[in-house]
Amino acid sequence: MKLILREYNLKLKHTFTISRESIDFQPSLIVELQSDGFSGFGEATSNPYYKTTVPMMMQDLEKIRSIIENTEDETPDAFWGKIHPYLKEDMFALCALDLAYNDLYARKKGKKLYELWNYTTERNPLTDYTIGIASIEKMVSKMQELPWPIYKIKLGTKEDIAIVKELRKHTDAIFRIDANCGWGVEETINNAVELKKLGVEFLEQPMKADNWEAHKEVFKHSVLPIIADESCIIEEDVAKCHNHFHGVNVKLVKCGGLTPGKRMIEEAKKLGLKTMVGCMTESTVGISAIAHLLPQLDYVDMDGALLLAQDIATGVTIKNGAVSYSELNGTGVTLL
Repeated sequence: MKLILREYNLKLKHTFTISRESIDFQPSLIVELQSDGFSGFGEATSNPYYKTTVPMMMQDLEKIRSIIENTEDETPDAFWGKIHPYLKEDMFALCALDLAYNDLYARKKGKKLYELWNYTTERNPLTDYTIGIASIEKMVSKMQELPWPIYKIKLGTKEDIAIVKELRKHTDAIFRIDANCGWGVEETINNAVELKKLGVEFLEQPMKADNWEAHKEVFKHSVLPIIADESCIIEEDVAKCHNHFHGVNVKLVKCGGLTPGKRMIEEAKKLGLKTMVGCMTESTVGISAIAHLLPQLDYVDMDGALLLAQDIATGVTIKNGAVSYSELNGTGVTLL
């Protein structure tokens, strides 16, 4: 098996702002694994909140190149288990590698990934489209640029309710709110009351990740469901979120890929938690991997490639929130 690493700097259509940062470009690592005439592709983007950069990921993968390249025909579970001890401090790199390996494995089996997992896709949820923090005029303009059935609105400002009231005047779409740890307990409970009146479906990670007492208080009193994001990073976090959140947003880059992501979704379902997978502004490479988990999800946020000025791959396509799969096997990705 041959390992190929590629570094990209993905340009965004618009400056993307959340409660803690603004970006115009998204650095990304693409991993390709080649074997027996097949290629599998995976992706992980950099993220300052998680102190991860593309050069760091590349360096960590280079250290274990020989171990990776000496692997043949192991199951994705076995491969992940073998590699995890070497990359447990760099889950983003592990994610890119795991996605590529899952893709390669399915292609060699002659199946799409969801077929390999025996999932059926008839009831796949629609993806939302994210509107980053900006002036109200700019946020309205972004919605008008791409009419969509579900919008995820980034908040965490002093004018959050006023923003949503204004946005509501321009669309009947479902709203989801992501405050990216920007609120406190009372603020969350009070905002939930107002936001429910404005057609908001749920609140995502309104408070700081490690404030478990606050999460429990809001869980008891919020009139809207609360979905964990920054509080749910790796597999062990799912159980912690039980009775503190109503659902979990699994990010493949944070947990180390599709292999642990599937296990997290299964655990969440057993605990009665709603299931969601989110993206980290990946290209179609990463988004196509997420698409194969759709049959197991209640909600999905996989609009990363839609936010790019120019994509670097083909794979799944998204129209009005609905995902269509590539005709190719594996995740269906081809690099442009």
